[in-house]
Amino acid sequence: MTNDPLARLSINQETIKQWSLPELAEGCVKAGVGKVGLWRAPVQAYGVERTARLLADAGLTVTSLCRGGFLTALDAAERARALDDNRAAIDEAAALSTDTLVLVSGGLPPGSRDLHGARERVAEALAELAPYAATRGVRLAIEPLHPMYASDRCVVSTLAQALDLAKRFPAEQVGVVVDTYHLWWDDRAPAGIARAGAGGRIHSFQLADWITPLPAGVLLGRGQLGDGSVDFRAFRRQVEAAGFDGPIEVEIFNEALWARDGAEALAEVVDRYVRHAC
Repeated sequence: MTNDPLARLSINQETIKQWSLPELAEGCVKAGVGKVGLWRAPVQAYGVERTARLLADAGLTVTSLCRGGFLTALDAAERARALDDNRAAIDEAAALSTDTLVLVSGGLPPGSRDLHGARERVAEALAELAPYAATRGVRLAIEPLHPMYASDRCVVSTLAQALDLAKRFPAEQVGVVVDTYHLWWDDRAPAGIARAGAGGRIHSFQLADWITPLPAGVLLGRGQLGDGSVDFRAFRRQVEAAGFDGPIEVEIFNEALWARDGAEALAEVVDRYVRHAC
């Protein structure tokens, strides 16, 4: 057991989006952060194998890759393309030596109002993807998103819904993401966290604050830790009581944070993590 408060901290790449991958690697090492979460688009732009070498040479551990998913299409050809893209994401996660691929399920197809049917198509896709991921040493982590995203991004809105999907598969293949930004409002979340922990299904724990008013488009409304409504220590106590002792990833999409000097922004994230989540 280490006394280093940063030992479990992971900085998601999108939190300091203004940095290139080499800048992220150098900046995290300088800040004493040993873990990072990655996103597919910038990794692909830099090169998957090149990224893996860069981070390994820096001594950084990749805690997750985001994202797979978007599995709700009705059109057969579109579904096939989505499955192929998710297999590619699994391969990328394996190449980056991370065992966790975060899945955002996808929203309602155009013209559809069938939430249950959309969730069932996610389950059907998982039945094809989970065994393949297992052969690559990668776990699929279903991330429930706040209900405001249900129509266009994610029909899985609660931890209970995510767990009901995950329980159809072995825990070492499919689990869930506990993201404070998306779950802070739900008084059933503590029970869901306990349930997830009992089943060994907490595959990722992510932090961001909820601040209002939300920006136009809402996607970039994640707040700096301590600026909003989320009780991070309460969430941390709950996931640890449920048996989770893995990385704690700070994932913030916020244009004001991105507009700042990267080193200054990272230093503030680290300080806020220690002050509010440790």
